Amino acid sequence: MKVVIIDDEPLARMLVKEYLQDYPQVKIVEECGDGFEGIKAIQKHQPSLIFLDIQMPKITGFEMLELVENAPAVIFTTAFDEYAIKAFETHAIDYLLKPFNKERFDKAMQKYLSQNAAQAKAETQLLINSVAPNIAEQRVVVKDGIKIKIIPLPQIQYLEAADDYVKIYTADGVFLKKKTMQFFENTLPALQFVRIHRSYIVSLPLINKIEHNEKDSYLLLLTTGATLPVSKSGYAKLKEILGL
Repeated sequence: MKVVIIDDEPLARMLVKEYLQDYPQVKIVEECGDGFEGIKAIQKHQPSLIFLDIQMPKITGFEMLELVENAPAVIFTTAFDEYAIKAFETHAIDYLLKPFNKERFDKAMQKYLSQNAAQAKAETQLLINSVAPNIAEQRVVVKDGIKIKIIPLPQIQYLEAADDYVKIYTADGVFLKKKTMQFFENTLPALQFVRIHRSYIVSLPLINKIEHNEKDSYLLLLTTGATLPVSKSGYAKLKEILGL
């Protein structure tokens, strides 16, 4: 069983390695100090299980998982606060709250080993979907080819639905994120972004003017020069937010 350990604290990685010595079926194929290294290691080794810290420099553990295609099963090693721990407890996947001892580690391993691989991966995805919106920082992390780009929210001009992805428009270009428009509508700050159409969410500070198009439809002009359609419900939202 291939395992990758991803944690920015060397002592935490050392402790996991020590505890794993009692599991002869496990082979540690790589240790990583941040999420960037973690993504490369997962792509390279395709591990069955990863031990993953949440609070790391550069990108968080959850942001890293969002960028991994076909994420492996995860046991989280975290000092994260209580509201996230409650979310962990609603899923079969386990977490180790730092500092943890050998007894607690063994309990997490037995929990993982009692699951089949498909179940463990499914639980990982459910957990990402349930916790990620609650811990989202003021940025969106995307893959740009082989690179990872961190987009601060003020740099986002608007978002557009694109099948299973969302296009994120910025001054630096357009980036794809494998999420839904509903996810972003629920996650982005309501005072900064508004959904104007089933296919568009815009940054409020970039709104220049609204023009009547035909019958019950309108067009929104941004200061960037972009022109976007506005639905009937989107127009009602804009009127309320902008006090029209």
